[in-house]
Order: sequence, then C-alpha cells, then structure tokens
Amino acid sequence: MHRDNHKPTVAELHAVSDSIFPVILPSILIPVRQQHPSSKRRNRVTEYYIDSSEINNTHFQNNMMMKLWQWLVAVVGFVVMVLPLSSMGRFVVEKNSLRITSPDKIKGTYDSAIGNFGIPQYGGSMSGILVYPKDNKKGCTDHDFSTSFKSSSSHPGALPTILLLDRGSCFFALKVWNAQKAGASAVLVADDIDEPLITMDTPEEDGSSASKYIQNITIPSALISKSFGQKLKDAISGGDMVNVNLDWREAVPHPDERVEYELWSNSNDECGVKCDMLMSFLKDFKGAAQLLEKGGYTQFTPHYITWYCPQAFTLNKQCKSQCINHGRYCAPDPEQDFSKGYDGKDVVVENLRQLCVFKVANETAKSWVWWDYVTDFQIRCPMKEKKYNKECADAVIRSLGLDIDKIDKCIGDPDADSENPVLKQEQDAQIGKGSRGDVTILPTLVVNNRQYRGKLEKSAVLKAICSGFEEATEPAVCLSGDLDTNECLTSNGGCWQDKAANVTACKDTFRGRVCECPMVDGVQFKGDGYTTCEASGPGRCKINNGGCWHDARNGHAFSACSDNGGVKCQCPTGFRGDGVKNCEDIDECKEKKACQCPECSCKNTWGSYDCTCNGDLLYMKDHDACISKTASQGKSAWAAFWVILIGLVLASGGAFLVYKYRIRQYMDSEIRAIMAQYMPLDSQAEIPNHLNEQRA
Repeated sequence: MHRDNHKPTVAELHAVSDSIFPVILPSILIPVRQQHPSSKRRNRVTEYYIDSSEINNTHFQNNMMMKLWQWLVAVVGFVVMVLPLSSMGRFVVEKNSLRITSPDKIKGTYDSAIGNFGIPQYGGSMSGILVYPKDNKKGCTDHDFSTSFKSSSSHPGALPTILLLDRGSCFFALKVWNAQKAGASAVLVADDIDEPLITMDTPEEDGSSASKYIQNITIPSALISKSFGQKLKDAISGGDMVNVNLDWREAVPHPDERVEYELWSNSNDECGVKCDMLMSFLKDFKGAAQLLEKGGYTQFTPHYITWYCPQAFTLNKQCKSQCINHGRYCAPDPEQDFSKGYDGKDVVVENLRQLCVFKVANETAKSWVWWDYVTDFQIRCPMKEKKYNKECADAVIRSLGLDIDKIDKCIGDPDADSENPVLKQEQDAQIGKGSRGDVTILPTLVVNNRQYRGKLEKSAVLKAICSGFEEATEPAVCLSGDLDTNECLTSNGGCWQDKAANVTACKDTFRGRVCECPMVDGVQFKGDGYTTCEASGPGRCKINNGGCWHDARNGHAFSACSDNGGVKCQCPTGFRGDGVKNCEDIDECKEKKACQCPECSCKNTWGSYDCTCNGDLLYMKDHDACISKTASQGKSAWAAFWVILIGLVLASGGAFLVYKYRIRQYMDSEIRAIMAQYMPLDSQAEIPNHLNEQRA
C-alpha cells in the first residue's frame, strides 16, 4: 500500500482501516476500500471503488469530508495505533495457472490472481473460448439483452465462454455478477496499469448495493496483467479464436493423505453482512468439519487476529476500552462508538475464550468440540440480545462437558500487565511463513499453508480442502456427486477393465482419475493399469479364474489356473492348449496313450478315458494291464494269512521277552537280599524282602 505525505482522501482512509480489519464506519460514510478510479494511487493488495452513483453533489462530498475529519479526530489515535503486526510484512497474492492453447503466437502459461469472491474450482480446471465484448467492455452495467455468453442450445458441445473485461469504473464483484447473469462461465479482468498482480476483493457491503449480489456470485474470476490483457485483445480483434484453460489443480499443495487447514475469524457478530456470512459458514460447515476431523483426515486450527497498542498510548481512553493486558492485545469497537454497547476488549476476551476452548478440547482428543462451542455461542449469546458475556459462555461450556476451570486458567487475567501466551502465539502466527503470506483479510482460510480465495461457503471450501489431499487418498466426502465428477463413468476413464469379472483399474479422484491395477478380495492385480492388469499371487484363481481357461460338462469342471506360483495358465491333465483361451480334450484311445494292453477296451471321455478288460479280468491303471480277478483274490487271501501269521509270531516273541525281563529282575532282587544279610554294604541300605518280613 502506498504511503504519501498528503491529506488522506475518504477512500484512502478506508483503504487503510479495512485492510487491517473489517470495520463498520458511521452511516455518513460510503463503503470503500480504495481510491476512486481517477486517482493514480492504488492499494496493491485489494481493491474496489466508490460507487459514483451514490455521490449526488459537491455539497454532500464536502459535508461528508467534514464529518469524516470529526470522526477521525476521535478514532485516529486507535485506528492508526493498532496497525496489525503483519502490516509491515507481506501479502501473498494467491494465483492459479492460466494457459493459452491457441493461437500459437500467444500460446503459453501465464499467472493470474484468484478473485476473493465467487467459487474457484479448486482441484479442477476449465477450458473455454475467450470473448471480449464490443460494448460494455468494463462490464459495469447489465449486458444488452440480445447478448448472451451461454453455450448455444443448437451446439450443446460448445466450450464455455470466458469473458474478458477491463478494470475500472465499478467494483470487481459487480463486473463478475453482470457477466454471470449474461451466461459467462468465468471472468478475466485485465489491469489498466502496469503493476504486480493484486487480489480482487469484495466491497464493504454495508450501505451499498453489493450485498444484494455478492453472495450469489458462483463463477470464478481472476485478474491478469495489463500487458497480457493487451495480447489477448489484439488476438481477438485480429480474428483469432483464443482458447483458454484455467487450472486450479495446483493452487493448493497436496503432499499427503492429511490436510492441515486453519480459519482466521472473529467472534464479533455485529459487523454486518461479512459477519453474517462467517456465522452462516460456521453453521453449515460444522458437520463436514467434524466428520473430517474425527476420521483423522484433517487437522484444523482456529485463529483470531489481534492488534497491539503502542506503549505511548496505553493510557489512552480508546486503547483502554479496546485492549487487554495493558494494550498488548486489541480489537476494534464492534459499534465503532466508544460510548455505548460492547467494547473491543470484550471481543478480545471472547476470542481468547474460544481459543482456550479449542486448546482444552484438543487435550482430550476432541478438538472438533470447538465447532459445537462457536455455533452454540453465536445462537445462545448474540450481541444484539446483550448476552455476549462470560455467564452465557460458561453455560455453553458446561453443556458441552468441558472443564471450565481449565478454560479460565488458560484465559488468565485480562487486566494483568503481562503477556498472555495464547494471544502472543496468535500474533506470531499472523506473520506469514514460507509460501503463506501475512493474514490481513478477515475471515481468512488457509489450506496446507496456502490462503484460500473465494466465497466462504461450504461446498466451495470443501473443494479447496479436498484438493489438498494426495491423489487417491481423498475421503468419501470429497468424491460425492456434489463436489466431484466421476471420470470413470465415461469410457472407464481410458483404463483397463474386465467386464466379466466387474473389475476396473480406473480410480476416481478429486482431481480426475488414475489408472491403477486394483486389489480385489485380497488378490493384487499387476500391470500398467491402462492396457493390462493380471491377478497375481495366492488366491488369484478366485478372480475370474485368473484369466485362464475353464469349462464344465456333465458335472465335471476343469480349470487351467493354478495357485502354486508356477505357470500362470496350464491345461490340466487330459487336455492340451494354451491354457488361456482354449484347452482341448486329448483322445487317449485314438492316440494310444493309455489302455493299450491286449485284453483292454478303451473309450474316450471328456478330460479322461474309460478302460475295461475282457471277461473277468481287472484293469490295473498304474500298470496299464488286465489281471485275473480270481488270481487277485487268491493272492489277497495268502497275503492276509501271512500278515496274520507274522503278527502272531511277533506278538508271542514280544510276550516272551517281557516275561524273561520280569523273571530276571525278580532273581536279582532275591540274590541281593541274601548277600546283604552276610555281607552288608556301607553304601547300601537294608533292602527289604520277604525273608525280613518273615523274621519280623
């Protein structure tokens, strides 16, 4: 933002104050965020213009300026003092890729700054034809009723229209709204001065007509540089068809299977339409946020912007009413009137309480309870009902089963002349690190350390979060029909598939699709995913018979698939073929492969053969021979006889050996007893026997 030594205009004053925090100026002021288009000084961060139709005459402007300076005397001591800690840092303009595919003379990739309204297609892309209108080039009024940028019904396959407009004369949001009403699918706004890209933001809604359409803008928009815009205009005026591809797929980093995101907000519920939008978003997004958090898919952290009061002004009335901890942590007055209603310090304390609710809930592994608290608090404790206080907050905390004492200890003493560790951490976090710029806009959503741009609405934010997952790791909520187009439904996404087994390598993702051989019923398929995928490993025959031949006839089934890890498909015994497409029966009889003995009679069957012998002969398949049934029976009888005889002999021999062993033991015992009576041994105790028992 430029800072020159001259008396500030209305627009310049508000450009400073509103880039610091959402502020509600007295009703005498017209909402602005930057100078009138005729001024050469512009905010390099965000921009929208004074609606000149609301300024009727010079007297009104002079009167407005006088009242402005009166108001400035009262609040400049605070507004200037509580500059954000990040105001001296850097604001990162979030960009998306813009690619021109034709004509060849301007073909290439260019940068564009994502507009902070509408719904950018995070995780997706859009291809269309660029149109530069002959009239209404700035798009500040409704386009002529005869002009339509919708695809013609007679050409349903026509590409969407991306409208190119010039910057100036009206709000960015109004340009996009008028283009949307005329049927455009997206808008590019060409800058009218050479400068780095800036972020197109929404105007301050209160007191303007912007609130009537801002929430209804659904198409994406982006700002492009003046030089690039001129190239596009020259190509169109020269009769070339300019094909544009807007790509948001890399707008959010997607390194792994978990998304980290944070929301910078404010507990103040009386700051107009912007606060209403935030409160509505918190209610609508609560369910999805808690679902993602409970499933471990995301890590959410709430944040609140605070400002400080310079040491020289800590005893100032305005500083005392808007700050806690002796000017260390401040917030703007909700009503912009220091004499009535709530003070800024009330907002700081509630912001701190909500941070402590999250901290205590997180310590119990239930961080998602924060969403319950903030939504319940805004319903039960609104400012307009004079319930925005600790008593009401404690009632909400008790209803959620949280430890009030821990929360109060976390809050600490707002009047203490010392730092609060929770709020100090918040001030440090406001300063951008790495790819994330400073947080200067409220509310601000940060996904994977990249600031979100666009409408704060459930489906739009969910798209941004879903685009932050590594491809193929997205939770089911990201693949619902409301957010994602299933590309596998069209020609199977160009991937391999087995229609018979209902198996496909196409896997739908939030960004599109991947061709990846699947795992089905514990069986892993292997291949390139595009043309081939084959079942492998144990159990592969369960899936479509492993891709091998199989057939069944007359109650007999045969398969060429084997799970033994050897040849993948091999015809079973009795068949020959490639094992994949066919296996033909081998006629063992005709090819004389079996049943060839003189007494044999061969008959071929499917997959085998039947061999019978003439007369009373019996066929022995292992020897391919016929033998007499009588001889077989006689041999069996003699075999049985000899088995029985041998068994009896072995049993008798075993019994005799046991008998001899027992007799030997008995005799040894008697002899040792007799010898012990005449020659007792020192190392041997007296051995009891039947002689001793008789003497006794």
